[in-house]
Amino acid sequence: MFDGYRAAFETYGFSPAVKSRGFLFISGQVGARPDGSAPDSVAEQTEWALKRVAELLRIAGLDLTDLVDVTSYHVDIETTLPEFMAVKKKFIQSPYPAWSIIGTSGLSRPELKVEIRAVAALRD
Repeated sequence: MFDGYRAAFETYGFSPAVKSRGFLFISGQVGARPDGSAPDSVAEQTEWALKRVAELLRIAGLDLTDLVDVTSYHVDIETTLPEFMAVKKKFIQSPYPAWSIIGTSGLSRPELKVEIRAVAALRD
């Protein structure tokens, strides 16, 4: 899932996720495939970003129901939000985490349209 990004972790000096004080903090996950290529559609990018979040949760023994705070960043939010929301509804069920949706002029690569960062509560 993260092979195409291992070099970025070192180059830019960050971890994909960090456990601290009862929480798992997940760095922004973009909608790229494992090989690093980005799908054209916002829906597919959203699906990949959420799959990346889910995989980090799985590695920590958690799942999407453990999310407590999520922030998503959207390029061209006025036109991309409907596609994003349709996919989000398939992955995120009630009770919902807190969620901030932020429009931005761009992400780390011009073809990327969605990035998701999240915080999950660790289980006792």
